[in-house]
Amino acid sequence: MKCISGFLLVLFASFLSPTGAEDVHLYGQEGGTVTLPMEKWDSNKVYVKWTSGTRSVIKLNSFGSETIDEHWKGRVSLSKTDFSLTITNIGPDDFTSFTCELSIPSTKEYKTTTFKLHMVSTEQPASPLLAGETLTLKCNIKDMLAGTQIGWLNPKGNVQNRNALLTVWNVTGEDHGDWICVVTCQGRKAHIKAPVKVIDLSPAPPQPLYTSSSPLHLPCSFPSYISFQDLQAKNIQGGHWTFAPSQGAGSGPSGFPVNLSLEPKLSWNLNQTKNLDVPAKTTNDLDLSIKMKRVTKDDRGTYTCTFVFNKGLTLKREILVEVLHIVSSPGTNVPVGHEVNLTCNVGQPLTSDLKLKWNPPKHSSLNSRLNSLSNSTLTIQEAREEDSGRWNCGLWRNTTMLTSAEIKLKIEQAPTDVWLLITICAAAVVFILILILTVILIRRHRKRVKPRRRVPKFCRCKDPKPKGFYTY
Repeated sequence: MKCISGFLLVLFASFLSPTGAEDVHLYGQEGGTVTLPMEKWDSNKVYVKWTSGTRSVIKLNSFGSETIDEHWKGRVSLSKTDFSLTITNIGPDDFTSFTCELSIPSTKEYKTTTFKLHMVSTEQPASPLLAGETLTLKCNIKDMLAGTQIGWLNPKGNVQNRNALLTVWNVTGEDHGDWICVVTCQGRKAHIKAPVKVIDLSPAPPQPLYTSSSPLHLPCSFPSYISFQDLQAKNIQGGHWTFAPSQGAGSGPSGFPVNLSLEPKLSWNLNQTKNLDVPAKTTNDLDLSIKMKRVTKDDRGTYTCTFVFNKGLTLKREILVEVLHIVSSPGTNVPVGHEVNLTCNVGQPLTSDLKLKWNPPKHSSLNSRLNSLSNSTLTIQEAREEDSGRWNCGLWRNTTMLTSAEIKLKIEQAPTDVWLLITICAAAVVFILILILTVILIRRHRKRVKPRRRVPKFCRCKDPKPKGFYTY
């Protein structure tokens, strides 16, 4: 009788255990992953049993041996710390109830928790969007509980709104990626992915693009996630490179505009000039950058890469190119003692964050004044032979050199035969001037002195002759 009463006391105590049952509601997405959380039990010998309806999912005995049902193999895993269940690749039949039973055989303690998994689906564009179009997203919840909150995060993780319906105008390449519908219920959050593909050109380099050397790389490409089939789906019509010279610049490089060929793949028609080429091939088939083999100061301006799609939609990238250039006055060959002016510029006033630095040849006397050599114009008042060599002008932004240009000066003594030739030429010029002056003076003298007229003389002849007078 005592044994029976003891058994009843134990059984009654187990029903009065403080770890009673509770229901937890969670949201998940088909094909996604969800974790059914449990609280940690401070015991090493816990019996764990997860079931779905009447079907077993996974078991863990008090000795740590794990058993997984065949239907769930490869899709469930059990945490050994808090016995939470993680389900991957959620199927349409997995949106149901799951029950976890925890018990400690030695103390007869147990806990039962029931989870109800609700389906969340998203509506997003079936085909890629072109930059400039409108994106519409919607988050649908089946059997939504009261008090459930819905919001959206963009691919960068920034909050967009707190509604199930989201509209984004004029999308760009930054809107490409996984948009997240955040569903909050009972203090728990579920993140539901909505993948969005946006067709846009890769970002342009920092503007402007400073250069001084050849070749010049003009970037224009689509991101690697874009395929030629995506462009065809948006009815690409053509494309071109154009050039607009900066104010005061020349006519620019030859060969522009450059037109796009669509078949058999996207490529540029570069037959117009030998100065244009395509860079070395990369893994990106839609890298449509071009390369200029030679660059001069006349090539300063804006280069625009444009692609035209159906309904007049376009994608374009503009690249402003500034060419650093050095000019020497009176030239690069200068006699010793003459003044030399070196001018370094990009054709436009520099912004406040840019500065120029001159780097004279190592043996130049101007090296002692390097800190003061930061103006666009450098004057060598009396050029010396040690000033010969390569003069470098660098364009800097803070501690970063953007580009540099060089000019080679040749400063030497004028040879003796040159001075002799100069003396002879000067003497010849003086002689010619004296001769011309003499001729002018003689002509003026002749004009002042008038010639006397000759008076004819008459005589009377002794011998008879016919009457009359004769001159002699």
